[in-house]
Amino acid sequence: MSARRVILAGGSGFLGQLLAGYLQPRGWEPIVLTRSPSANARFREIAWNARTPGDWTESLDGAEAVINLAGRSVNCRFTPENKRLVMDSRVDSTRVIGEAITRCAQPPRTWLNASTATIYKHSTGIAHDEASTDFRPTPEAKDEYSVQVALAWEKALDDAVTPPGTRKAALRVTLVFGAVAGGVFQILRRLARLGLGGKMGSGQQYVSWIHERDFCRAVEWVLEHPELTGPVNLAAPNPVTNAEMMRTFRRVCGAPFGLPAIEWMLEVGAFVMRTETELLLKSRRVVPGKLLASGFQFEFSTMEEALRELEARLSDRPHH
Repeated sequence: MSARRVILAGGSGFLGQLLAGYLQPRGWEPIVLTRSPSANARFREIAWNARTPGDWTESLDGAEAVINLAGRSVNCRFTPENKRLVMDSRVDSTRVIGEAITRCAQPPRTWLNASTATIYKHSTGIAHDEASTDFRPTPEAKDEYSVQVALAWEKALDDAVTPPGTRKAALRVTLVFGAVAGGVFQILRRLARLGLGGKMGSGQQYVSWIHERDFCRAVEWVLEHPELTGPVNLAAPNPVTNAEMMRTFRRVCGAPFGLPAIEWMLEVGAFVMRTETELLLKSRRVVPGKLLASGFQFEFSTMEEALRELEARLSDRPHH
């Protein structure tokens, strides 16, 4: 049986390479759309500018699925220029993929478009599943711009006029913990090992997360379950508070203590690292309603399990 073609738009980053590496041995043929293709990349790469149609559109014709992961990183200072790039890179890439699908003689059966769990209201109480439609920003979370981006991103997907045979789903992705250098797991692990792994701000804000393997398994599950449409939360079922997350990091890393960071310290640190405190201070209490209802089973449902597996891989210690 020939491999099913899956187009990974904006697939040269961490999540795209993770997915391609997971899907290929499972009967998929990943093709990556990227601004700068490399001749010696692990997977076939095709050039696109994420804004306008081009030769790349031919790769979608006859493909089983297209997964759009394109978007400038939000790990930056929200200057007017960066704000424009963050917004446009998401909305434009989504719009042009919709246009490309309508031109296909044999359009993809599934279009999964990245989104973000940041769309949900800042909450330390109620957990949000996909039935939640409270997307109001919260001043203390400083999330007004991020919520605007999330809403515009999903609107671009909803507004795309696609053939009746093409299913659309918005993947509301949470923090993905992976062993990649420079990823959020590595950054928090380093802080813990340096004795700086205390709570951040009040420590009461919730962190929604997913292990890299469950992220890949969940995406494949959505690909293979045609009843899953609209928003789908890619989150482990047990979000934790920031204080609990940092406690777990200290335990897993063997760090005896962790200095806390109060809000003004985070502001200074974020400025120095050219990022925004909202990434740390917004409370994202998000649960995977649709995945669980459809029968998906997580390999790593608790943060302790997830961190121990990653730590064992990084330190080459067998984990128990």
